[in-house]
Amino acid sequence: MKLRQEFRAGKIESSHPIWLLPRNCISPRRPGPVLRPHPPHSSRDRRSSMDQTQRRMLGQPLSIPTAQPKKKSMMSFFSKVSWKLKLQKREPLKNAVLVLAERARDPSVKKRHMAMRGLGALACETPDKVRKYKKIVLDLLVHGLYDPVSSDVVHESLKTLTIILGKIQGKGLGPFFIDVTLQTRTLLDDENDSLRYSAFVLFGQLAAFAGRKWKRFFTRQVQQTQDSLLTHLQDRNPQVAKACKTTFQACSPYLRPRKEHSFWSEEDQVNPKLCWQLIHCHPELLQFFYANKIL
Repeated sequence: MKLRQEFRAGKIESSHPIWLLPRNCISPRRPGPVLRPHPPHSSRDRRSSMDQTQRRMLGQPLSIPTAQPKKKSMMSFFSKVSWKLKLQKREPLKNAVLVLAERARDPSVKKRHMAMRGLGALACETPDKVRKYKKIVLDLLVHGLYDPVSSDVVHESLKTLTIILGKIQGKGLGPFFIDVTLQTRTLLDDENDSLRYSAFVLFGQLAAFAGRKWKRFFTRQVQQTQDSLLTHLQDRNPQVAKACKTTFQACSPYLRPRKEHSFWSEEDQVNPKLCWQLIHCHPELLQFFYANKIL
């Protein structure tokens, strides 16, 4: 009792013998922190700890939420692809033609150019199936041939028309023959070498596929084009000059000498062999004959 009163009064110091343990009670191990069992947490404590962990997680950048949009985008991409594949299994060429038809009339020059190139690829890979949609394809190509903005679109249309005419052998052109011939004629004197070259190649094909139906029409066109044909026999570009010679050869049956200035026999007028020899051997002589109205 006396010790308790002295302790409360602060008279007993921490070094008093009463605070020392007996020797037999001292543990040989190194003193460390005493582990006590945690008291059971209540539901409120659990909620507060969960809130703290959520706050920590929100404060740190996580990789899981960023992966979820990618998964969604990939799923949507694959669903679109599978939907397109289902359509392609039904009518692949028809869908391709419809897509190209939409892009061929797009305001973007790049899309129109790619559409013309796509039509050429279709004509090369599936020529037999393209005949089924020949009218649609020809209409798109003629529309590209008259493109008022891009020479690239016109050039691609010329090349694709040359491919398609070769595949279908000029059959079933119908009124497209007139549109293609008239526009190709205007491109024979174009400043662009590539356009001139493709125009001469296409014009030569038109001469081969004119037939009886368009013979009169094409004869008038060739007669109006003979100055361009003669001029470009000596074109500054050797490839254009070579294409012009080939086209001149194809057009020679439509070039009839003028009777009032001609000194050739009737046999020579009907047979285009002489014109062919002049084209390949002496183009400058043929040009002189036409310039002086001898031929």
